[in-house]
Amino acid sequence: MTLAIHGGTPVRHTPYPDWPQFGVEEENALLRSLHQGQWWRMQGRENLDFEQAFARLHGGHSAFAVSNGTVALEIALQAAGIGPGDEVIVPAFTFISTSMACQRIGATAIAVDVLADTLCIDPAAVQATIGPRTRAIIAVHMAGHLCDMRSLARIADQHRLVIIQDAAHAHGARGLGDTGIGEYGSLACFSFQNFKLMTAGEGGLVLCPNEELREKVFLYGNVGRPLGDRSYQHTVVGTNARLSEFSAAVLSAQLGRLEQQTRVRQHNAHLLGETLVRQGLVTPQVRTADAHTHPYYMFLFTLDDLPGQPPLDRNQVVDCLVAEGIPAFRAYQALYRIPSYWQAPAPTRQDLEQCIAACPVSERMAQRGIWIHHRALLGSEQDTLDIAAAIAKVHQHLVGAQ
Repeated sequence: MTLAIHGGTPVRHTPYPDWPQFGVEEENALLRSLHQGQWWRMQGRENLDFEQAFARLHGGHSAFAVSNGTVALEIALQAAGIGPGDEVIVPAFTFISTSMACQRIGATAIAVDVLADTLCIDPAAVQATIGPRTRAIIAVHMAGHLCDMRSLARIADQHRLVIIQDAAHAHGARGLGDTGIGEYGSLACFSFQNFKLMTAGEGGLVLCPNEELREKVFLYGNVGRPLGDRSYQHTVVGTNARLSEFSAAVLSAQLGRLEQQTRVRQHNAHLLGETLVRQGLVTPQVRTADAHTHPYYMFLFTLDDLPGQPPLDRNQVVDCLVAEGIPAFRAYQALYRIPSYWQAPAPTRQDLEQCIAACPVSERMAQRGIWIHHRALLGSEQDTLDIAAAIAKVHQHLVGAQ
């Protein structure tokens, strides 16, 4: 059977479910916020109601909704006391916002490798990289799989470091022992950008473990102005990160869909993972006990190298999968291979060659990693099996053509 990219019949003729998903709930929410006539968070109720519901679902004390996930990281770092001259340890395999948020507040991001199974930050690499200026660790819950928070907490306690959770992929996720993201005692940052598991097109949120941190987060996200101030007393250099009431209303409706969608994605991801392991052509992200609930923002896998065969071109595989009707994407580039990572305040105790040598897993993911959009996991079991069929078809043809 000829590959679709070469004019053959694709595996998929029917599109996968659309994303974002929306309905009368989102429509009613927008109309409700419109007719209330209070479109600013300081006068309306939509932000407050959404924050309370989101914090409750994730086991947090409180929350502050913001304009996007990048600014959520920035103000969380500031609220935690991180600033110029400080170093923050981050995973090398993540989206650029994780490191850029550090740079934006004058701190330096120090990239370390991720674990080969979960693709989350490697606690041993964190331990080995701590220096005299290290003040924080950003734990990225990759694709929605929670990090080894227990090990990271031990390291943080030992060295008096702050943990910030980058939960941009982890809406509804729960960790070891069914622990909610808000129950780890640290600030956690979420994104509601259009690809995310719940969305208002753009948006973000900082989940807070106590009232003291919530007040600091609010302060930095409200142009440095304390809640209730009427005298224009801007006590810190903050930013206007406030979310509109319209966006908060949509997100309240989206939150109502999250748990059911998570159940569907988990079921189909399990089916897809088992099928791919049997095929033996790719290696999926491994789900461990740290992911009691894994919402699967993306289904991640790496191309396996076959003995005696040259490696397949990852980018060609992605293009072929897309032609077969599969929403496939290249994995993230390693942070240290992105030009902005080396812009001030750049690391001074590591260079590119040192990063490459220290991060073999991140290197492999950047070169061999592929992810499937989560909307492909919201269909039927047969829809899910079509992903495996397309991978096998593309793999067979490209190997045969070498």
